Amino acid sequence: MRRIIFLNRFFFPDHSASSQMLTDLAFCLAEAGREVHVVTSQQKYDEPKVRLPSRETIRGVYIHRVATTPFGRSMLLSRGIDYLCCYFAMWRTVLALSRPGDVLVAKTDPPLTSIFAMRAANLRSAHFVNWLQDLFPEVATQLGVPFFRGPVSQGLLSLRDRSLRAATANVVVGELMAEQVIRRGVPRKRVHVIPNWSDDEQISPISHRDNPLRREWRLNGKFIVGYSGNLGRAHEFDTVLAAAEELRANPRILFMFIGGGKKLAELARCVKKRGLDRSFRFVPYQDRTLLRHSLGAADVHWLSLRPELEGLIVPSKFYGVAAAGRPVVAITARSGEIARLVRQHDCGVVIEPGDAKALVRALVTLSTDEDKRAAMGTRARAMLDAHFTRRHAFEVWQRLLDAI
Repeated sequence: MRRIIFLNRFFFPDHSASSQMLTDLAFCLAEAGREVHVVTSQQKYDEPKVRLPSRETIRGVYIHRVATTPFGRSMLLSRGIDYLCCYFAMWRTVLALSRPGDVLVAKTDPPLTSIFAMRAANLRSAHFVNWLQDLFPEVATQLGVPFFRGPVSQGLLSLRDRSLRAATANVVVGELMAEQVIRRGVPRKRVHVIPNWSDDEQISPISHRDNPLRREWRLNGKFIVGYSGNLGRAHEFDTVLAAAEELRANPRILFMFIGGGKKLAELARCVKKRGLDRSFRFVPYQDRTLLRHSLGAADVHWLSLRPELEGLIVPSKFYGVAAAGRPVVAITARSGEIARLVRQHDCGVVIEPGDAKALVRALVTLSTDEDKRAAMGTRARAMLDAHFTRRHAFEVWQRLLDAI
């Protein structure tokens, strides 16, 4: 039987979004009778000093965890060292593990994994698939990351493009990303759009009165504007901060942040500096088994993506919010991937980044119109059920793998 070998820096029990997508798919494929291996690190996303077992089999998936340096993501240099160690260790493991006919599926953490995966597939006569959660080095270039500019960026881009063209298939998570990849010279027939998903069987709409977290967090009587997940450099929060300042006299509206990320501390500092402590509440990541309740604790959810990153990243938290049956406040370019879906299915509002006054108007309207809120949430869940269920994504993945 053809084996499937996934490459990604994080895997179960890690809770990061990329890890959760891979974990779901790997377990599903193993339960369907396929032989699935995952080559990953011994770390967790927010706990770089954690050392998970080097070899483990969970729910039929064979996990090969490699040792890497534990410097973490606090500095560019330390992150680069971690990446280099991860590349080298994963390369050795993949060469020892893979054999002719296997399918190597390379994700995008660490960035540019596809380059060494392409080479390993060639050496072992294996099939090669890219699973692109983002496009790198374009993301780094747009974010102004030092080193990723000029000849260096062009050289990495050339190598990355070669790996895209060499792949049997390239799986992307959005239509705009597919257009970007095709423009890089990849034949359209080798580009497959499979959006990310949420656990839509476990996450379902729940009323406030039936939600224990609403009581535990003392949210009764509040209109909760939620944010769930990672807040990173790709996201902006200035629009929300400016709106919160205008709404500070409205004690009913509370912005609740559930999660973590590189920009969390910066947001918390800004909130304190502006005296907005009463308007914000910060809660750590919740266990995945509590997602139905934590997502359902909010009345609406906001997400954001910097406009220059459209087509390079798709905020996957959108699907969890839709599963919970809550309206989406998308602070993104109006032409962006999520904005298109929000407008097409009328399941929320789209706010251009920087337009705090429009955000204030939208939140005031939603906070006072329960029927409108409920209708948007119902349409969000209907959209998910029709187009973006986890079961559907698994079926598309299985058809793709069968066709290789």
